[in-house]
Amino acid sequence: MSKVIITKLPGAKVVKDTKARSVTEKRVRSAETGQIVTVRTLDGGSKTFSSDLTYVFTRNVAKARRDNKKVSGVTDRAPIKV
Repeated sequence: MSKVIITKLPGAKVVKDTKARSVTEKRVRSAETGQIVTVRTLDGGSKTFSSDLTYVFTRNVAKARRDNKKVSGVTDRAPIKV
């Protein structure tokens, strides 16, 4: 049988995401519901476009998972549409 060892790898560092991005965030009021929503926009000519797009995508997925957790109690299942 194998022995499982859990430890930190030597030289491994946690890297904070501190680099400047060409993503702008605006909080605006929705025309349909009147609620405040966050809108993220990307600069299409940016040198870091792919990493910026990945950043925005991960933020959107995280929000969708939080919303699903509130509705159904599970993060990976979409709520039932009625």
